[in-house]
Amino acid sequence: MTEPRRVSFRPPSTQAGLMHPATVMHLARLMLMGLLLLTPIWGRDHAARLPWLYLVVLAFAVALFATPLVRALALRWAVLDMPAARKGHDVATPLLGGAGVYCAFAVTVLISFDFSLQLKGVAVGASMVVAIGILDDITDLRASLKLLGHIGAAVAAIAYGVVLNVTPHWMPASAWMNVGLTILWFVMVTNAIQFLDGMDGLATGLGVIAGIFFSITALQTEQRYLMYLSAALVGACLGFLPYNFRPGGARIFLGDSGATFIGFTLAGLAVMGEWAEEDPIIALLTPMLILGVPLFDIGFVGVARIVTGKVHSLSEWLAYTGRDHIHHRFEQLGLTRNQSVLLIFFLASTLGLSAILLKDATPREAVLLLVQAACVLAIVAVLEGVGRWRPRS
Repeated sequence: MTEPRRVSFRPPSTQAGLMHPATVMHLARLMLMGLLLLTPIWGRDHAARLPWLYLVVLAFAVALFATPLVRALALRWAVLDMPAARKGHDVATPLLGGAGVYCAFAVTVLISFDFSLQLKGVAVGASMVVAIGILDDITDLRASLKLLGHIGAAVAAIAYGVVLNVTPHWMPASAWMNVGLTILWFVMVTNAIQFLDGMDGLATGLGVIAGIFFSITALQTEQRYLMYLSAALVGACLGFLPYNFRPGGARIFLGDSGATFIGFTLAGLAVMGEWAEEDPIIALLTPMLILGVPLFDIGFVGVARIVTGKVHSLSEWLAYTGRDHIHHRFEQLGLTRNQSVLLIFFLASTLGLSAILLKDATPREAVLLLVQAACVLAIVAVLEGVGRWRPRS
């Protein structure tokens, strides 16, 4: 009620607001996005063999522009993540950041790609996941409802032909087994990334790292279409990071919408790809290594909760919200939050390097690479075990 009176007493320079630093920065972001969207840079970059870089920069610019708008809406609608004992932030922080990442990815894909049938499936499923995540950010949905929604999104992708092909054809009901494994894969990767969205920049940074390694392996296997799709995801995540992984704390969080979108899209990229010719083991292990850290975390935490008696059923496991993920354990070892995040980035990059070396490796070299990856994860398991029993400060 007092807003009009407050405006009338502002100095003229403040009322105009055109030279305010925040306004200048927002106009600069708008100009960058408009330049990339309206100027025919794509043709020049394509001729210069730099379409991957163009897609990264375009998605980055859109995310950089869209995220502050989403933040303003989250503040206006009071969609905030409130501080709590099990959370790592001390002030109420806007959610819905995932809408900015999704917008950047969607704009880049819509103006730059001809939609294949499988891309339509991933896009439909990812849109469903984002919608579920936004509802959860606003209303706090039950875990069982979110799980059903993620299964529905996976089924939608499968309906467009996004299906794993890992079960031998001679096995009975191999097609249905592939469908079941595909649903499990989508749900597992989607939630694995979501569970790691507990520290500033962690889930988004893992999306960048995984997207880069998917791009490299797609280039190795001559799948440029997937390489460019990965580039769009990398750019969208990079454009969000300045607002989420910064000195002084995050200005906005991904929320469930963003973390699940990144996870679902990465899962879709893995299923769409042909990562090795006539070698289903290598084809399966390549995306598993790229996503090794989140997959290891969800598996390790799930087993640990059951063994220690913290959960006794699927419903209890879905509802459990303990501080027992890899980033929590590293923090309990004495690392700062930023140190924990960076260490996880290095671990993910190490496994990603193993993945890109796997394609052209001899059988002996492949075994050594897998042993190396197992040793890295074993070290992580030991560190998590130490962190589990260390008293909290």
